[in-house]
Amino acid sequence: MDKKSRFTKIIKENEGLIFKVAILYTNSSHDKEDLYQEIIFQLWKSFDTFKEESKLSTWMYRVAMNTAIYNLKSAKKQINTIAIDTETDRLTEASDESEERRIRLLYESIQTLNLLERGIILLYLEGKSHQEIAEIIGITTTNVGTKVSRIKEKLKLQISKTQ
Repeated sequence: MDKKSRFTKIIKENEGLIFKVAILYTNSSHDKEDLYQEIIFQLWKSFDTFKEESKLSTWMYRVAMNTAIYNLKSAKKQINTIAIDTETDRLTEASDESEERRIRLLYESIQTLNLLERGIILLYLEGKSHQEIAEIIGITTTNVGTKVSRIKEKLKLQISKTQ
């Protein structure tokens, strides 16, 4: 299989990962589309450098999150909150309205976190281990555990205020 075919297959298999990062780091559909494309471009540019020393998803998350953070910093955008639109529905398969409302509230609360916290909680919600999160983010495993605990508390407080 040639490089282009392998890359296309990998992107198709992992587009949910890219989509989630793009949604959490943008505040409009247009920006989400732009960031999604930029992440794919950066993945393509660095595809030859992936030496399979880590999991493919770890490498993809690292590239996606670094791209998202770089774009935010370079554009000097200020993120306050992001309206959850119909695109977020693709992130969940909740059939129950109550469950769907709780998930929307969680995502709205996540939008209030700073960039690093968003990245950590995204990876945590994806079921990544503390070790994997540490590799992706570039901090120690112990620091990940501490940050996850603090983020959970922050989200609980945020959610309890809105209910």
